Amino acid sequence: IGPTSSECLGDVLRITLSAEYFEDKFLSLFVVDQSGTAWELDEAMAAQCGYTVTYTSCRSIQVRASALSCHSRLEKDVFTVTVQIKASHTPDMSNATTHLKSASCHYGLWSPRETKCENNYMEVSVRREVPQTIKDFVQDESEDWTFVFPEAKAEEASIWQIVFHQPEERRAVLMSNAWGAGYGLNASDSRVLLRVPYTAAQVQLVEVGVLLLAQQAARLCRSNQIPSLQDQGITFSVLRSSTFYKYQWVILMVDTTVACPVDGVDYTNKTITWTIPKYIPPLSAGMTSLKDVLVEAGVDLHKLSAKEMASRKYVLLNELTTITMKIPIGAEGGYYKTSVSSGHLGVKYTINLFLEHQWEDNKWGLTKHTIIKEIEAPFEQAEVVITNNLNLSAGLMNVTVGTFLPDAELVNLTIEGVVVAVPEALQHGYLIHRTRYANGSKAYVLQVPLDAPSIKIEYMGEDMRAYTLNVTLTFITYPSSETFVVPVVALSAVKDAVLPSATGFCDGRNLHLIITRGNVDQNWLPFISDWHLTREAAQKYNYILKDNGTHLAISVPFLSPHVSYEGFHTSAIKASFYLTLKDDITLAQRRDFSVSCLFSPSELIQCLPNGTVIITAIKLVGGEDLDTALLVLRDRQCKPSLVTERTATFKFNVNTCGTSRKSNSTTVTYENEVLYFRPGDDIPIYQLKFLCLYAVEQTADVPYESKKNPPPSIQPGSGCLALSLKLFKEKSYSEPYQESEYPVVKYLREALYFEVELLQPKDARLDLNLDDCWATNSQSQDSLPQWHILIHGCENNKDSYRTVFHEVNYSPRVKFPQHLKRFEVRMFTFVQGTSLLQE
Repeated sequence: IGPTSSECLGDVLRITLSAEYFEDKFLSLFVVDQSGTAWELDEAMAAQCGYTVTYTSCRSIQVRASALSCHSRLEKDVFTVTVQIKASHTPDMSNATTHLKSASCHYGLWSPRETKCENNYMEVSVRREVPQTIKDFVQDESEDWTFVFPEAKAEEASIWQIVFHQPEERRAVLMSNAWGAGYGLNASDSRVLLRVPYTAAQVQLVEVGVLLLAQQAARLCRSNQIPSLQDQGITFSVLRSSTFYKYQWVILMVDTTVACPVDGVDYTNKTITWTIPKYIPPLSAGMTSLKDVLVEAGVDLHKLSAKEMASRKYVLLNELTTITMKIPIGAEGGYYKTSVSSGHLGVKYTINLFLEHQWEDNKWGLTKHTIIKEIEAPFEQAEVVITNNLNLSAGLMNVTVGTFLPDAELVNLTIEGVVVAVPEALQHGYLIHRTRYANGSKAYVLQVPLDAPSIKIEYMGEDMRAYTLNVTLTFITYPSSETFVVPVVALSAVKDAVLPSATGFCDGRNLHLIITRGNVDQNWLPFISDWHLTREAAQKYNYILKDNGTHLAISVPFLSPHVSYEGFHTSAIKASFYLTLKDDITLAQRRDFSVSCLFSPSELIQCLPNGTVIITAIKLVGGEDLDTALLVLRDRQCKPSLVTERTATFKFNVNTCGTSRKSNSTTVTYENEVLYFRPGDDIPIYQLKFLCLYAVEQTADVPYESKKNPPPSIQPGSGCLALSLKLFKEKSYSEPYQESEYPVVKYLREALYFEVELLQPKDARLDLNLDDCWATNSQSQDSLPQWHILIHGCENNKDSYRTVFHEVNYSPRVKFPQHLKRFEVRMFTFVQGTSLLQE
């Protein structure tokens, strides 16, 4: 209960920092000595002084302290350790809160020699035994002792030096130098201790054999002799050393060799097999007999009985030459932690085993050898389950991602290429919930509105639309700080598609098609057959194309290259205009529209008062092989003056081209024909007769009336407008300068391309008009001097280079062209007399 708790585990004190209390905080750990001084606990100090910092499966932090750690307070058989924890919400540890945890443990059953193999260090402590004959002598004067050996300290129980036994040499090191090299040395009234990190320079890797011949094993069963081992086996970290300490007037030496297994773990058939040799030559040097006293094992420093091991399906084998533990992967006592391999997410089963082996020999008497070992099973790839639950009534996509183990934490999202930290996700429309389960695992729920910009909406056909969420989640693991990503692609099909619809009509000379946009065709493009109808293309043929975002209107003249003529009668001509909306990416055909009207044949002919006739012949649907350029009049020398794919226009005088004339008292009638002949054939396959009637005498009354129109009135209104002014890099207005690129360097007379846009409201009825635009020499818009670029919406006629306006057309970026104005200004600078005010 509370931020910390403690537990006594033999010669180890374990202090646990609560994950719930210290979650999302930055921590600094310190150990407090007997004088009250706090020493920061880093990796080097922990290995030298007997501390180990680990993380549990639920992200709690554990500090293990040896009974003989540097800052322990020993009183008889009780050792006390005090840990200070500083916690802050910021990395600089400002406003940190301090917690102090002090705990004591009883440990009195010291063996003559005790070795311990921790995760980050090796430790050996041996009993100090002084021969009785030495105790009976009287101590010399201290000055005599220090005169002979000035390096030795005068304290009663001080360690003088340590000798490392290497294969090639023996190296003696004074205690102060050994301490500076990272070794931990200490001597109490009853024991001498040496602690060494695995990475120390004098540590050797030694292979210890574990295989015995059957006959040799049988022989060893009948005696207590130390067996000889084969060469192959298990690797140990070994430090061979002798420690010298002073007692009164003599120097005493103890063997402080320590050995700890590095490997010995095998993984087969979903089982962890951990094998430890009983007889470790570096620890058995000089012995002639050994006898097992005790073999115990457990998890997390808790010893387990045979019954408890059996319930967990553990196996502990105490054989002739080895001790073996077998643990099923996934068994109780271990836990899974998140792992990343080559970018792939997975898990590793982890278990913190410990083994205690006590034996008696003819050299040391009783030796206690304790091994604490964290074992990780091989990597197992894991799949992340993604569940999509659409809440159509609320307009939300609910996407559940996971489950994840407690040591994995979501840190950011990548939305449309932009990396967003979790606390900022709400600004992008993402509401993130974390769901915790009883076993400590968790899942993340993303709630995203269907109209969020990052959700892609696609038309699936008929009345269905697909809503696709594509976001990448980035996680980090604790404490290993590995990162992995989870791509989330969630698709929901919704029956909410509204297809575009159209109405068509005609006036005397044009065909009109008005398409009402639906909710699926924002990016569909208008095509006439395979010809993309853009504003520029429409202007080329005098078509009118307007798009305000909600309606697309097209008007084409009756006599147009893209109008089809499907029937010709003396009273009417049937003309049709066909338009197709296509997908802007795949160009797949999405929707077809058409308008058909009957036009008077008189639309094809003009009989001018000066006797000029203009007649347009049309190609009907079904006559695709007819070449309009080969159409002629009765006089075959009279050819068309204007030819398109579907029409041929002739312009001639009534007295030419074989035109016949008839007259009566009131009218004169001129008649001719447009003909088409196949090569080598005198019978026309196309024949269009036409005539012009002129009145012999005609009077026309033309009424005229002058009417004064009332001036237009404007109804004033008020509202909030959001506008932007941007500078673009090129005339195409495709890429604006970003904030990081300012200030922008330009040379005199270089073109500057400006765009003013009405951002809000998105109302198609509004038109943006620029009134005044001016430049200043400073960032203050009221500062002087000033130069006007636009005056009352027009260019400044005093400019050496006039402002140039650029037309704004509809595009995927520009939904409302009437909301934008673009203009071009030549680069200039302010001068005063002949001096530049600014470069």
